[in-house]
Amino acid sequence: MPRPLKPTPVWIAVPAAGSGSRMGGDVRKQYLPLAGRPLAEHTLAALLAVPGLRELVVGIAPADSRWTSLSPDLRSRVRCVEGGADRATSVLNALHAFKPLPADSDWVLVHDMARPCVRTEDIIRLVATLTDDDTGGLLALPVVDTLKRADADDRVEATVARELLWRAQTPQMFRYGLLRAALQSARDAGVAVTDEAMAIERLGGRPRLVACGAHNIKVTTRGDLSLAEYYLREREEGA
Repeated sequence: MPRPLKPTPVWIAVPAAGSGSRMGGDVRKQYLPLAGRPLAEHTLAALLAVPGLRELVVGIAPADSRWTSLSPDLRSRVRCVEGGADRATSVLNALHAFKPLPADSDWVLVHDMARPCVRTEDIIRLVATLTDDDTGGLLALPVVDTLKRADADDRVEATVARELLWRAQTPQMFRYGLLRAALQSARDAGVAVTDEAMAIERLGGRPRLVACGAHNIKVTTRGDLSLAEYYLREREEGA
């Protein structure tokens, strides 16, 4: 029988220093209870199960006193560093904290802590799809809603064609050297990038979109917690 292919080595960075102000309350959303565990534990468990993982680094807020409330088993497998005031800074801090530092050609995945329903199998498919890609890419969801562009008075100005539009998700996967250079370039130029793919695009890259299901939601408001719990329960029942 042929030998199984060795998994592609990957490094994972998780920005988690945001205040989560849209959630309300004084508890950062990664520590809110979700299906019997803190939200962050679902996210970290899925990431730590990725084959070929070299190291996982999380960037948390300097004043975050709740990190130690997470499962000791999970925390023992994660490097924790100080995040920044914005996403790009938190990711850059995580990239510089890997020990040893990856080679410029090594693959790095960046994932939102607030996406607890990500499935390890989706990450494995993303890695397999992009392993030989020149640029890298991201999980994404094709847009199915009818889209309207508004004017300054919130009246419909036009209906936007949706056929080529996607909703960006995470993880996003790029070579270590390219990702670090792209984020630093955006930061030096004073450009606030909303995801890693945007930073790559600024340098002329064309990230590949890899389709993912609707389950990989980002928890932003309290209403999202109920939907996230539904997807987590659905996964458990399917398993």
